[in-house]
Amino acid sequence: MAKSDSFFIRAKATSTGGSFEQIEIPMGSYVDALGKSVVRIHNIATQVYETSPVDEFGLPANSEGIINYQLTTQTQSAILGASDKSVVSNGAVHLFNAQGAPGLTFLSDSPDLMPQNWRNGYLIAVEELFLAIDTDAQVPTATVEIVMECTVETLSQNAAMALALSQQ
Repeated sequence: MAKSDSFFIRAKATSTGGSFEQIEIPMGSYVDALGKSVVRIHNIATQVYETSPVDEFGLPANSEGIINYQLTTQTQSAILGASDKSVVSNGAVHLFNAQGAPGLTFLSDSPDLMPQNWRNGYLIAVEELFLAIDTDAQVPTATVEIVMECTVETLSQNAAMALALSQQ
């Protein structure tokens, strides 16, 4: 099975006002189902940060917030669970402020589902991926940035069966 050297695809999505936002990541220049060319995502690195007002996490006094993000093979209107077959990757950042003034006392980052958790990464045969971010009202503006390490390979019979079983 012919493989390319790895390359990186980068994307960024921003949520404002405690909303669900999604951007499209074009994959058509790498994926050609008729030509049997597919992409394997080996790793995804994420960076999640509050984009206002001062580029650091902070919450109102005695509050908590959450930032959810996901990468899917189909367009969505909400954050999905790992059992949805369109989910490639997802995670969350949980924020908590127990102080009587604005600030942050605790932050927990949980990248729940990542291609590097799998032995062979994640096979992609769709023309676009969708990166989404969803925040609650306590986190007014947040951004998720991803860097995906990928290779292009020829779709073998075994890879076609794996792809069909995962029902992208």
